[in-house]
Amino acid sequence: MKIALSVGGSILDDIDYIRKLASVLKKISRKNKLYIVTGGGKTARKYIDICRSFGANESFLDDVGIDATRLNARLLIAAIGNAYPKPATNFDEAIIGGKNFPVVVMGGTHPGHTTDAVTAMLAERVKADKLIIATNVDYVYTADPKKYRNAKVLKKLTADELIKIASRIGGEAGSKSVVDLLAARIIARSKIKTFVINGKNLSSLKNLVEGKKFVGSVIV
Repeated sequence: MKIALSVGGSILDDIDYIRKLASVLKKISRKNKLYIVTGGGKTARKYIDICRSFGANESFLDDVGIDATRLNARLLIAAIGNAYPKPATNFDEAIIGGKNFPVVVMGGTHPGHTTDAVTAMLAERVKADKLIIATNVDYVYTADPKKYRNAKVLKKLTADELIKIASRIGGEAGSKSVVDLLAARIIARSKIKTFVINGKNLSSLKNLVEGKKFVGSVIV
């Protein structure tokens, strides 16, 4: 089975966690082909903020963010060991790398594209059986749960519903949708079964891959 996995940079901030994640991914890769995209997280935000203070333009800052995602990709490659030895810089390289290695890890590819969107496009290109978005919350919500107490959990939703949520939350200042709008639109057009889980819950990730009960949302 081919699995495309987006690992949010917000959860790649602890060495012990990265080690445990890598152990789970190595086990998963024994029976599945893994295509992983890592986010930039705190590293990206730190360097972007510093460069912005120096007067760098937004295009430059996009490149800084991409560099940070690839640095996180190198961390995960080092931890996994049996992966394609460097971050793939584009989809063609990821496809070629996947022919010889059980795991391929990459970061961002183009300015203005989030790593969730990159993962969705990669899933489309490799014809993945599952697209998993591992973030820092357990489910997709109707609104930003950090801002609205009445935000409801959605354990199952359609791609069109995801687009509406991403459109609404993404437009609110200071808010962040679990899945961004571009990624949601790619998920809708590709019709790949997509899952949103808390990346810190490694047992849930393992159960999801194995077709067992897991904690998270399903987009169908």
